[in-house]
Amino acid sequence: MLLGELRPVYVIGVGWHRYQRLSETNYIDLGLAAVRRALGDAGIGWEAIDESFIATMWLGSAIGRPMLAGLGARGKPLVHVENASASGSAAFRLGCVHVAAAISDVALVVGVDKPRALNRASTGITGLADDATALNYVPSTHFSLLMEKYKVTYGATDEDIARIAVKNHGNGALNPHAHRQQRRSLAEVLDSKRLSGSLTALQCCPVGEGAAAVILASEEAIKRWNIEPAKPVRVVASAAASERVRSSDQELSAEVIGRALREARITPDAVDVFELHDAFAIEEALYVEASGIASQGTYLPMLKEGAFDIGGRCAVSASGGLISMGHPIGPTGVGQVGELTLQLRGMAGERQHPGARVGLAHMVGTGAVGYGHVLVRP
Repeated sequence: MLLGELRPVYVIGVGWHRYQRLSETNYIDLGLAAVRRALGDAGIGWEAIDESFIATMWLGSAIGRPMLAGLGARGKPLVHVENASASGSAAFRLGCVHVAAAISDVALVVGVDKPRALNRASTGITGLADDATALNYVPSTHFSLLMEKYKVTYGATDEDIARIAVKNHGNGALNPHAHRQQRRSLAEVLDSKRLSGSLTALQCCPVGEGAAAVILASEEAIKRWNIEPAKPVRVVASAAASERVRSSDQELSAEVIGRALREARITPDAVDVFELHDAFAIEEALYVEASGIASQGTYLPMLKEGAFDIGGRCAVSASGGLISMGHPIGPTGVGQVGELTLQLRGMAGERQHPGARVGLAHMVGTGAVGYGHVLVRP
């Protein structure tokens, strides 16, 4: 059964604690800041929440219990979700399903994380990460090789691919919630530290701390709590998939995005704003082409023409994307939904994409799981 076959689900509140470098701030304060801002944005109190979904990767077990106890322990259901980079997207999907199925009327989804030593069950690799490539050398090498393959296949240059990061750093400079808030020139991106092959540090996302929260509600709850008419944004599709034998991130993304768009009965050219998993710059080209918004090999020429700028054909990574907004893991997928909500309300400030009506969110986790969500302005 598809989400659209159940009762309608709406995002009614969004909030963040800025994504940032690791600090002395404890995760409880990070998470509660985002939750309180989401409640304030929705105009409801803690008593309105029927259940909560907490996304995290770094922090350990049952971290939502002491965090949400700061708002008052009320005996309501609490679920913790870990799904690698897609943890927040997975928690959001669960919240949508529960509201759509009338299990609850109002659900909180919050992602919170602080980087620490990570033990990977499949490899035993441990490491402290303060950027995407510090986990170990494999991700930067993997995406550096994908860059080289793309360059050979489509005749692209290092400068062409670096323009993705230039765009996203520029968008992040307009975002008060972003980890990186500084515009970067093409020369700065290309001249930053080389990590693997031609892949440079400013083409990779920072992995820091932060929090993001969204509140989901049914139509009945919107009426009951007198939510302002300008606030609700409808979630019309939620799709999830996992890897197949020898499938790539791009193939997984094409499958899950295609499924979400079909469920929403929306064609790729109708998407106005697109938040995606751009942990490395080349991923943006791969996933925009996987979505069908650009055909194979055409993303970079369209980027150069401004098609994916705010105000262009489709605003891609208007938040700054993972490259500039940051990638604290647990909050990332939740924060994407928050950005789309602001855009579709027309409340994104300097980042506002004119006339935005359809938003698409996409995340992958270690290349093994993928999520796609479509939001529309009612």
